[in-house]
Amino acid sequence: MKDYRVEFASLSWERVMDGVRQKIITDGRKKLRLVEYTKAMPQHWCEKGHYGYILQGRFQIEFVDGTRVFEKGDGLFIPGGRKHKHRARALSNVVRAVFVEDAEPIAVADGPIARDRSNR
Repeated sequence: MKDYRVEFASLSWERVMDGVRQKIITDGRKKLRLVEYTKAMPQHWCEKGHYGYILQGRFQIEFVDGTRVFEKGDGLFIPGGRKHKHRARALSNVVRAVFVEDAEPIAVADGPIARDRSNR
């Protein structure tokens, strides 16, 4: 029987940038990311879509039309693209969130495949 559980504790943290690290599991065309942000994360604009849930902490996200605060227990649904660009800042020492995203395809001779970064 297949075990559908994701054991994040068994995955290694991957550094994304100062103040951001993540654990990723990829299955086909989807990936699940556990991301940890700290106050050391540099301010930067992002146009990528994010669909997830805040597990711990408080997060301030600035959009073109204003700033919103997300905290433990809040879901977020930010579409991708310039119209929805955003930049985040951790208000607490640590913010943990989980996101479901499309896996990033990489080109191979037979066509695109999903990049599996879960073994890093």
